[in-house]
Amino acid sequence: MAASPFDPVPPGDGARVLWDCYRHPGRESGVRCRRCERPICPDCMITAPVGFQCPSCVKAAPPVQSLRSLVATPVVTLALIALNVAIFVPTLAGGALLGGGDGELIERLAVNGPDVAAGEWWRLVTSGFLHFGLIHIGFNMMILYQLGTMLEPALGRVRYALVYAAALLGGSFGALLLDPEAFTAGASGAVFGLMGAAFVGMRRRGVDPMQSGIGGLLVINLLLTFLIPGISIGGHLGGLLAGGAAGAAAFASDDGSPARAAVGALGAAVIAALALVGSLVTAATPLWPF
Repeated sequence: MAASPFDPVPPGDGARVLWDCYRHPGRESGVRCRRCERPICPDCMITAPVGFQCPSCVKAAPPVQSLRSLVATPVVTLALIALNVAIFVPTLAGGALLGGGDGELIERLAVNGPDVAAGEWWRLVTSGFLHFGLIHIGFNMMILYQLGTMLEPALGRVRYALVYAAALLGGSFGALLLDPEAFTAGASGAVFGLMGAAFVGMRRRGVDPMQSGIGGLLVINLLLTFLIPGISIGGHLGGLLAGGAAGAAAFASDDGSPARAAVGALGAAVIAALALVGSLVTAATPLWPF
């Protein structure tokens, strides 16, 4: 086998090892570039996730953006939190501090199969802004803020808002599929959808979700969904699936191109529309009549 021009010359009979830096002839190198495998001296060594790279490879490599890149004020996230809180505060007079909520508001705005079938389609949206007590809204808003500050700067406000809408409507769809007679409310479905979107986004960017904390958060919340009575299993699973699918569409177009970003936004919008249509059809013809 022929020797590579970058292989060191084996010493013998007093010969000196000739392994010069390809950018600085005459200067001995100590390592090879992780990408091109050319020898580089300490002045040319740039730390990489694994080993070292040379300046030429680093310059030629595409920019790597994390989910927290393009840091900006998460306007949509803060607006969603403000809207949830604004709707929750008036319910305190109806006993919603520790649980139970305002019965009249729940009956008027929570998602419920018979009422949606009767034409009250807005319940599919308003249900995502109602909460049963301080713990319920506090937990949801805390996770919404954490996920929103991660996803909104990465996706941009439009795609992020569409992912949230898809997750919210997916939660309503799931609730109607599994428990159409119940009055279901809360931002949990939308929050689960953001978890799914974050999971997909990290996988796409080469980050292990299980090591980042997102995977563990998702697993714990799924376990609680099945273990704690009274939680809408359909709402959580529907939001997770719809949000994950919308997130996949949004992140698949995440290359900085406005045209591809528009395609990603369209994909998330289509998933939201499908969840809306599915909810209306399911409400009119429930799979589980009780």
